[in-house]
Amino acid sequence: MDIEIIAVGGYNEVGRNMTAVRVGKEIVIFDMGLRLDQIMIHEDAEVENMHSLDLIEMKAIPDDTIMNTVEGSVKAIVCTHGHLDHIGAIPKLAHRYNAPIIGTPYTAKLIEQQIEGEKKFGVNNKVFALRSGKKYRYEISKDLSIEFVNMQHSIIDTAMAVLHTPKGAIAYALDFKLDRTPVLGNPPDIERMRELGREGVIALIVESTNVRLPGRCPSERVAQKLVRDVMTSYEDDKNAIIVSTFSSHIARVKTIAECAHEIGRKPVLLGRSMERYSSTAEQLKQVGFPETLSMFGNRKTVDRVIRRMLKEGKDKYVPIVTGHQGEPGATLTRIASGNTPYRIDKGDKVLYSANVIPNPMNYGQRHLQETLLKMRGARIFEGLHVSGHAQREDHYEVIHLLNPQHVVPAHGNVDMTGDYIRLLEECGYTLGNDIHLLRNGMKVNVTK
Repeated sequence: MDIEIIAVGGYNEVGRNMTAVRVGKEIVIFDMGLRLDQIMIHEDAEVENMHSLDLIEMKAIPDDTIMNTVEGSVKAIVCTHGHLDHIGAIPKLAHRYNAPIIGTPYTAKLIEQQIEGEKKFGVNNKVFALRSGKKYRYEISKDLSIEFVNMQHSIIDTAMAVLHTPKGAIAYALDFKLDRTPVLGNPPDIERMRELGREGVIALIVESTNVRLPGRCPSERVAQKLVRDVMTSYEDDKNAIIVSTFSSHIARVKTIAECAHEIGRKPVLLGRSMERYSSTAEQLKQVGFPETLSMFGNRKTVDRVIRRMLKEGKDKYVPIVTGHQGEPGATLTRIASGNTPYRIDKGDKVLYSANVIPNPMNYGQRHLQETLLKMRGARIFEGLHVSGHAQREDHYEVIHLLNPQHVVPAHGNVDMTGDYIRLLEECGYTLGNDIHLLRNGMKVNVTK
């Protein structure tokens, strides 16, 4: 029984992640993601109405036609967390496979919402919610089972997926950080990773996004303190305080809401994605917000709420909004452009609790947004953020915990995967022997 790893997407770029693992004649797919910056290039792109072939041609979703060359049948589609670069292509591709979709409870609920919004294809795959922990294994077949190992990331309910085979385990670690003091959820299950290393890990498929950064990725507690330090410094200020962060970053949204409540202002989530991610987390009882928090997604409702805030006084509220990348149509972009009833006055404060995702389009859009805000007199606060991606020493620790026989760096361009190779060589691995540098469309057998 040979084991083959197939790089479908996310090996040439950051985004559109998809990897397949063939064990004999059985195949398990990990992730089906979207590449958001490719969508943003096409301003009129409405993904839910587009055909998968058009999105593949745009390089916005994985080109899964390589799966036609893989001998065997797909038995499961497994997703480790709910970011769109990992689940965003499910509505376009999953229907091609007669296989269940497996995710952690929060991830599974977001996948169901993605499928419900699809306009082009009927996706009838069953969606199963699997909790993290070795006692909750999902039996795929008599030879294969899936286990989720609890991890931390910039979205709640993130896991490392472990495929158990008769030859040993395949660990899939996209994305994670080793945050031992998280704001929400449990810390990474270090002991289980150590056990897996003793039991035998054939291969580790691992993100390489921030491996170039030295040291360890700071805990979310650091971002919590950064946000609190700024927001609670203005408890008596009469100017507006607006905060923008990732709508999927529930721990950060919780921190911002609690700080607003602490200084006597009502936190208000504005924007469709803000409402969707937070309300879903609340429904699953994975987060508790201050009772003063409210959320509004519909654009007309958002504008109506903004008028009410202006009437009652901007110092009574903290809008928590989308748009920190300068995305067209996002709430903060509309405010900066004067396309909402909200007016920025001199001395109003705009807090960015998110870094710019590094690509030229985002840098340009964010620069334009900040320029428009400053022209209206806004005071800008940046850097109130820590990453959700492991850095060099985190990766070093995971390698030594799992002690994999083979390693496949993923989730990055060749510069990022190249940096991972350098780390692996320091750990005693050898390129071409037990390090496998793959590009989209390539395969490697890890049992030869």
